[in-house]
Amino acid sequence: MNMLATIVPKSDQLNADDLIGQTKTITVTKVVIAAGDQPVSIHFEGDDGKPYKPGKSMRRVLVKVWGPDANAYIGRSMSLYCDDAVRFGGVNVGGIRISHMSHIDEPVTMALTEKKGSKKPFRVQPLAAPKPAAKWRSYNPSGKEVMAESVAQWVKWSTAFIKAFEGAEDIRAWAAKMQPEFVALEAVDASAVEHVQGLVKDRLETLADKPAEDEA
Repeated sequence: MNMLATIVPKSDQLNADDLIGQTKTITVTKVVIAAGDQPVSIHFEGDDGKPYKPGKSMRRVLVKVWGPDANAYIGRSMSLYCDDAVRFGGVNVGGIRISHMSHIDEPVTMALTEKKGSKKPFRVQPLAAPKPAAKWRSYNPSGKEVMAESVAQWVKWSTAFIKAFEGAEDIRAWAAKMQPEFVALEAVDASAVEHVQGLVKDRLETLADKPAEDEA
């Protein structure tokens, strides 16, 4: 059971308390600039109507790293965390800080005001682009290659293919062709590979026990 959902504050914006015990990587969908104490609202995928409203220090970071054109932020990503050391009125109240940002190749360091008359270096790290989801290869009885979008789909297809083979030699040939895929997938889900290899073994045993058909 996850306790995080029970401590989410009721608010119209993303708060530091939302990030207690976790970091959050967001992808920008819209930026709204208006008058007021919090002039910038950064909407993001899955924000549930609670945009990120960066303070002045983080707005300076955004301008430093991504430039002043807020329209260019759309589609870009950043990682946010709760910094308990953020001060307001001389008291540590906590606040949202940016740790990583996309569209940069190396860390960016700048001086941010820590308190009146005092500045401290602040560094943002590059946010690595997410790796594309792996696709897993299997072969149907005709030998045609298909690419599964998930491990579960790969298991489903492989199971159907194994059951469709009518000869032991065909199954052995299929398993041999699949060996590189077995090795690669073991690092991701060894139990899935073990399951499919077990099906191969069971199918071979079933075919071995199957009585030969009478000759005409």
